[in-house]
Amino acid sequence: MRLTHSQYAVLGLIARHGPLTPYELKARVEENVAPFWPIPHAQLYRDPPKLAALGLLAEEAEATGRRRRTFHLTDAGRTALADWLADPITPPAESRDPARLKLAFTDLARPGDLAALAKTQARVHRDLLEHYTARRAALDPDDVATPSRSRLLAYGILHERARTAFWEALCQEPPVDPLG
Repeated sequence: MRLTHSQYAVLGLIARHGPLTPYELKARVEENVAPFWPIPHAQLYRDPPKLAALGLLAEEAEATGRRRRTFHLTDAGRTALADWLADPITPPAESRDPARLKLAFTDLARPGDLAALAKTQARVHRDLLEHYTARRAALDPDDVATPSRSRLLAYGILHERARTAFWEALCQEPPVDPLG
């Protein structure tokens, strides 16, 4: 069975946090994976019923009131998640970075455009670096998910350090080759 990465994220979040509604999934995505793997909110309303149809989640719907739908992980869902986590092979990382796309054409830009882009991107990545560092420092040592979150945030911190250094080098006049 081939699931999307977002569907595996849904299984993982329900496995970690217990039964969730699609609305609750949105909050869990924001706090857990959104900085690294954004999932459109509409997807979080479409994926759980699809996963339930595959037998990986069980759905419980309120009969009255708001008629919220809560999704629970099934044994089959737990197995699918475990199998996915056990597979060390992943496709190459995808990166759709608009700043890098602009960088590919800066030879066609007006004077000063590269410096403006670099200054803005350096600030964006410094802010992300501070955000990830603060989130990592605030992790609850008693939370069982802390080691996973800590590793993920460490990856983000190292990534943002490199991106910040790259863009800061290009901020200099004339721009400095980031590799020396």
